[in-house]
Amino acid sequence: MFFSNAGHEVAIIDNLCRRSFDDELGTNSLTPIASIYERTKIWNRTTDKNILYRYGDVTDYPFLSSFFKEFAPEVIIHFGEQRSAPYSMISREHAVYTQTNNITGTLNILYAMKQIVPNAHLIKLGTMGEYGTPNIDIEEGFIEIEHNGRKDTLPFPKNPGSFYHLSKVHDSHNIMFACKTWGLSATDLNQGVVYGWETDEISMDEKLITRFDYDGIWGTCLNRYCVEAVCGQPLTVYGKGGQTRGFINIIDSLNCIRIAMMNPPSKGGYEVYNQFTEIFSVKELAEVVQTEAIKLGHEVNIDHILNPRVEKEEHYYNAKCSKFLSLGLKPSLISDTLINHILHIISKYKDRINNDTIYPHINWK
Repeated sequence: MFFSNAGHEVAIIDNLCRRSFDDELGTNSLTPIASIYERTKIWNRTTDKNILYRYGDVTDYPFLSSFFKEFAPEVIIHFGEQRSAPYSMISREHAVYTQTNNITGTLNILYAMKQIVPNAHLIKLGTMGEYGTPNIDIEEGFIEIEHNGRKDTLPFPKNPGSFYHLSKVHDSHNIMFACKTWGLSATDLNQGVVYGWETDEISMDEKLITRFDYDGIWGTCLNRYCVEAVCGQPLTVYGKGGQTRGFINIIDSLNCIRIAMMNPPSKGGYEVYNQFTEIFSVKELAEVVQTEAIKLGHEVNIDHILNPRVEKEEHYYNAKCSKFLSLGLKPSLISDTLINHILHIISKYKDRINNDTIYPHINWK
């Protein structure tokens, strides 16, 4: 909707697997989600701007290549992957599905570009989780090193923390190789944790609203904390709470894609952007939510629970994110007003909260 509203011709491919994951796991979005058929129908009727939707799977190459021939995309925004680290750690089957779906889908897109639209620009959703938490500054994609008297610029070392994050690392390597070998053009967006769900487009009609996940599998820690605050439950900080990550508002996330689209690499170029605007530890974020929730009359405590993940709970973290700022991104930072607004929206849909899904049940070990 964001790009359709900006005047671009938009087509969507989606196999709707995200909804089947909710059925499998008993999870749900806090916000009620209309079907994609209804949402595109409302959008097309409301704006007179047509979004084309096709049910299909990017792991199905005959379908994907046929669609590329029909639509001939100039820009391909690839977000069609299983996106949950906890989901990828449930079992062998879930790990295999995550890597097979994610890596095969990306490879199919690269081959379809090579064979059908070699001048198209791929914008691929990566993750800051590819880097892990090294004891050095995290550069944007590449690092200049000196070893035994020689220098070179190499991909920044990767140290992912789940089978999901590993799939993203494999994607990055495959994309970089395809650009180098076939002369494709791609931008890898190593995105931090996204929060918020409202955009100007979504505000046009409630049935255009997007997901708000809050459970222990799909929900971000900020969403989870806010739901726990409204429900009167302690905010569940994993372990010591020193785990530090980059965060970004959904509006900024969309603007980053727009900026990347307007600044494509040259043919054969592979660009990497770190996509976040602020850095918090999970404990700091819980304290921000606690402060604002108490102002609204909620009684809020913070609990440090056993960490289901295998990760450093205290570590150095200094990631660079200068490229988007240099291209004109104006960050929308977490504020008292935003947290207040999120808490009010959660209260509106409070009867949809499934308390049984909030606490983490998936263990990395």
